[in-house]
Amino acid sequence: MNSDAEMNTEDGGSSPEEFGEADCFSEEEDEEIVLDTSDNDTSYAKEDKKSENEVLDNDLLEAEMNTTIADVQAVLQVDPGVCRILLHKYKWNKESLLERLYEHPDTIAFLIDAQVIPRQQEVIPAGDAECDICCSMDELSGLSCNHRACAECWQAYLTNKIVSDAQSEIECMAPNCKLLIEDEKVLAYIKDPTIIAKYRKMMVASYIEINALLKWCPGVDCGRTVKVSHGEPRLVVCTCGSRFCFSCGQDWHEPVNCRLLKLWMKKCNDDSETSNWINSNTKECPKCMATIEKNGGCNQITCKNTGCKFQFCWMCLGPWTVHANAWYKCNKFDDEASQTARTAQELYRANLTRYLFYYNRYMGHLQSLRLEGKLNKTVKAKMDQMQNLSMSWIDVQFLRKAVDVLSECRNTLMFTYIFAFYLKRDNNSMIFESNQKDLEMETEQLSGLLERDLENEDLLTLKQKVQDTFRYVEHRRKVLLDHCAEGTEQDIWQYNE
Repeated sequence: MNSDAEMNTEDGGSSPEEFGEADCFSEEEDEEIVLDTSDNDTSYAKEDKKSENEVLDNDLLEAEMNTTIADVQAVLQVDPGVCRILLHKYKWNKESLLERLYEHPDTIAFLIDAQVIPRQQEVIPAGDAECDICCSMDELSGLSCNHRACAECWQAYLTNKIVSDAQSEIECMAPNCKLLIEDEKVLAYIKDPTIIAKYRKMMVASYIEINALLKWCPGVDCGRTVKVSHGEPRLVVCTCGSRFCFSCGQDWHEPVNCRLLKLWMKKCNDDSETSNWINSNTKECPKCMATIEKNGGCNQITCKNTGCKFQFCWMCLGPWTVHANAWYKCNKFDDEASQTARTAQELYRANLTRYLFYYNRYMGHLQSLRLEGKLNKTVKAKMDQMQNLSMSWIDVQFLRKAVDVLSECRNTLMFTYIFAFYLKRDNNSMIFESNQKDLEMETEQLSGLLERDLENEDLLTLKQKVQDTFRYVEHRRKVLLDHCAEGTEQDIWQYNE
């Protein structure tokens, strides 16, 4: 077990004050996270393991695709279109294709099995004949399988396959003939430049979609592709700023794995009425019952009722005072009801209560993450003010870093509640909850500092205080994620599904 994780019992870890300048971590910028996995269920990451990823636009992708085709063509000595079809069948794994080719005793038989050349080739005399499709007398042409038609019928057939069916791997039009048409023949029959451009675009799209090392960026109107060296789940960052999981294409979701995230999203969608109720932005003050709307990311809420002013936690509605000491248990669910349930109805209610507990906290951090976008304006104004008071541009970047760390921690905390929902209760889960508690407490501390205290400190004190806080929060996040990754490697996590 990780030594940091073992220290994180109910007594907590080091304080931000103890975590000072001498112990500060390097400020890493958007480093890629490599997942050390053995199967598709693992989405945990260790941030000290790095792997390069490359962002490619359409021109670079087409050039890379053509280079791979040329490499295979040099070996097979066939048309580039045939090579593209073969590579598509092998998911653009050139090494796998060539290895299979070298194992095959007969290259012709290999190409026949791949359905890129026919089994029999009968020579048919040239000249005009009746087209079997439109019954007109015309010069007929076709594929090496000798299924022939007039040029207009081939053009109509291929246009329909490209425009209506969006296919880039097209079979012969003859019934029961599976021979695939090479690109050179497709482009020879199609005359419309718009359809030709669409076909070329689909060729590149097919290259991306079937290639295990390529993934479309999910960013709005991005259109770029990310290439990695290994295809397992990992964090990838596009030049448009999108950060997503390479395996499932969703926003980066450590420590929960792709499979459990999919189960969670399905459960949330099935419980649409519950989601609508929980997604409400308003709650009632637990003391005076006044309706309160959350307008910031911090979960420390002060009732605006002048006769109340009660401070409470937006997540659990408990007094905020308990969130600053060892009695903090906002992240832990009391499972006693489900353990003592005697009837199916009682068990259903207990399971629903448990689900709402975790969903409420998941949505709470998601809402805070969105609301903390307002911090950008506040922080920018403060940075401008500090520069006007003789601080350099570099000296004020600690505020931007603090906001970035806060967003990272909110995102991590959001997904820890999915992880916790499926996690079976044992000693390891208790250590995880302790790490989760520490991260959540310190994240709220950083959030409150940035939202309320920027104007209450002199500049030097503010800089030291913010730096100490966000470095300590970064440390707590790393401890939690390292513990999750280590648990996955050692196969200690047990899940309820």
